[in-house]
Amino acid sequence: FLTAGTLEARAWTIKKGALAPQAAGTIHTDFEKKFIKADICSYPDFVSSKGWVGAREIGKVVSAGKDYEMKDGDVVEFKIGA
Repeated sequence: FLTAGTLEARAWTIKKGALAPQAAGTIHTDFEKKFIKADICSYPDFVSSKGWVGAREIGKVVSAGKDYEMKDGDVVEFKIGA
């Protein structure tokens, strides 16, 4: 999966079948523990819409919960609790 922000874009490796909280945990263990949801967009949609703002405007971002199985090429923004 991929993460993208204003300063950095990065690819992360996870096992096939990993759920969203497990993927969040590859970034930081606290992310898995405090996982709330994940905003997800496919890579082609993310690129063609020029990022998060454009993808949201055309309805290409999906909010997913703890049971979401990550897919190859997902661009993800994790929402984490305090």
